[in-house]
Amino acid sequence: MGFAIGFEKPVYLLWLLVLLPLIWFWGVRSLSGLGPIRRWVVLLFRTAVITGLVFALAEIKWQESTDRLTVIYLLDQSESIPAEKRELMLRYVANSVERHRRESKRDKAAVIVFGATAKIEAPPYDGSLPLAARIESVVDLRTDATNIESAMKLAKAAFPEDTARRVVIISDGNQNYGDALTVAKSLSEDGIGIDVVQVDLLGQAEVSVDKVLIPADVRKGQKFETRIIVSNQPAATGDTSVPVTGKLRLTKRMNQREELVAEEPIALQPGKNVFSFAQAIDQSTVVSFDATFIPDQPGMDRTDKNNQSSAFSHIRGKGRVLLIEDGFFPGEFLQLVERLQAASIEVDIMSTLNLFSSSTELLQYDSIVLANVPRANADEAGNATNFSDAQIKMLVANCEEMGCGLVMIGGDRSFGAGAWSNTELEKAMPVDFQIKNDKINAVGALALMMHASEMADGNFWQSKIAKEAINILGPLDYCGVVEWGDMGGVPKWLWKLPEGMDRVEANKNRMLALVGRMVPGDMPDFNSPMRLALNGLRTCDASMKHMIIISDGDPTPPTNVLLQDFKDNKIKISTVAVGTHGPANSKILQDIADFTEGKYYEVKDPRALPKIFQREARRVAKPIIKQNEAGISTVPLPAAEFHESLQGVDVNSLPPFFGYVMTTVKQNPLVEQLLVASD
Repeated sequence: MGFAIGFEKPVYLLWLLVLLPLIWFWGVRSLSGLGPIRRWVVLLFRTAVITGLVFALAEIKWQESTDRLTVIYLLDQSESIPAEKRELMLRYVANSVERHRRESKRDKAAVIVFGATAKIEAPPYDGSLPLAARIESVVDLRTDATNIESAMKLAKAAFPEDTARRVVIISDGNQNYGDALTVAKSLSEDGIGIDVVQVDLLGQAEVSVDKVLIPADVRKGQKFETRIIVSNQPAATGDTSVPVTGKLRLTKRMNQREELVAEEPIALQPGKNVFSFAQAIDQSTVVSFDATFIPDQPGMDRTDKNNQSSAFSHIRGKGRVLLIEDGFFPGEFLQLVERLQAASIEVDIMSTLNLFSSSTELLQYDSIVLANVPRANADEAGNATNFSDAQIKMLVANCEEMGCGLVMIGGDRSFGAGAWSNTELEKAMPVDFQIKNDKINAVGALALMMHASEMADGNFWQSKIAKEAINILGPLDYCGVVEWGDMGGVPKWLWKLPEGMDRVEANKNRMLALVGRMVPGDMPDFNSPMRLALNGLRTCDASMKHMIIISDGDPTPPTNVLLQDFKDNKIKISTVAVGTHGPANSKILQDIADFTEGKYYEVKDPRALPKIFQREARRVAKPIIKQNEAGISTVPLPAAEFHESLQGVDVNSLPPFFGYVMTTVKQNPLVEQLLVASD
């Protein structure tokens, strides 16, 4: 009758086998009080309701069947197929429709032509296809590529809904745009059949200029090579060893002027052929290069549309480097500056006392060198410098987004020893600034004693400087904070009682939160809180132990016995005087620092405090500095022999050095390690 009943989820029909017998069994017993006719009516009604619900769950569907067929022919009209082949494809379609279309069933046929895009040449029609002698849609069709995917999608949309569906693809199969396989799977799942008629291309060879390769950035006057890759795909018949001859022309365009670079006769062997042209350009500009192959015999190349390729390069002026030096150690790298200038590289020197304030100041440089520069530094007078988080982000973004080089020169104030750990800069470097080696005890311990309640906004500044110090510490370092609590009038640790000192690694967030909430009281003497700090530092398995005291100097001074204990345990104390009430109070803090060989700072402006604490926190990083007065030699790794940065350098006879900051090489395929220290 031309239709059928089907179910999307027929498994639900099993419920009828279970429910219907139960309904009839219970119904006959429960409806025994009704008359026979009424009882059967009720049972039949219940059966119909249950059956309808089960059919709904099984997703019943009405399927109309038809034996009418619609066939859509997809004709490849891309330029990779010669014109005579396209005419044969059109005749094939006409003959196929004439032979196979069933007039009695009113079958339909259609034609879609495609290249880079697709168009309907003839819509689905149930008679002879109204085709002209030539494809008319080619005039408006992009034919510079082969996109079978677009033709299949258009065919799916063009099918009528009341017939069976089939697609016939007539193509050479050289798809270079789109993903036909994925769309083919989708059509198959929708019940659309797919046939393929392969177009064989025999006879002519095909030559194409694949690429023009030049360096992306070239210095003015620098010699460089322009390489041109030309492919020769020989004809399937005939002598494939005969080369295709012609001329290879290379032109360059600068400042809207075109100039011929070279024009040479060449012979292309089967496969890929590479040709090189050496040259130099004596001006700063953007230059584009165009390579064109012109065959001696046009019949030896099927199409000339792919006989040209281009590329461009930026010809830059002299290299320009920004060297940032520590403002408290000016002129430390003058020899390096002189060597760079001798190599025709312009060098600007910037002091950390006057750092950049915007990212635009960095755009003019090819590379930025951090020459043994710490993140923060300060002198005994309280003068301080530091890189803000915003400035660190500018350095990293200028490297990652603008392609500027970023170099960090080692020294006692760089890498982890310069408090660069846990910053965005560390993430951008090829090494981690913390030591991840259980055999090396590069661990420090820092105790902070907070007493500055009489300074303006004292609680705010104490919290801020403590956070700055904690952020500088490495994950394996220890930290503790001693405060004087007004409740009970006794010194106490802020965390991990009773030792007070804890590793930063898993507790950093908790430490920062507790520091943010602390409210130190006004301690009457230095002795008891300093004794508490000393006991805590003794328990730490650290190779470097340090203590920082911030105070107005009011408390009673510590005893010499206590200070000697600090000295005997090799614990130095740095003191920071803020808001002192005269020379006497300042002298107490200075004496503590002098006795333990620490540093003394007298600060007038509280804004200098974070920088001072950053510098002092760096002291616990001293264990990661490796020194050897006898000298340390370098050992080259295999990658050093051919690396461009070491060309002309005898890596086996480099002079010894006397110290370095230990780091851990990141496990990343982009990181290249060329030399290692012998010690």
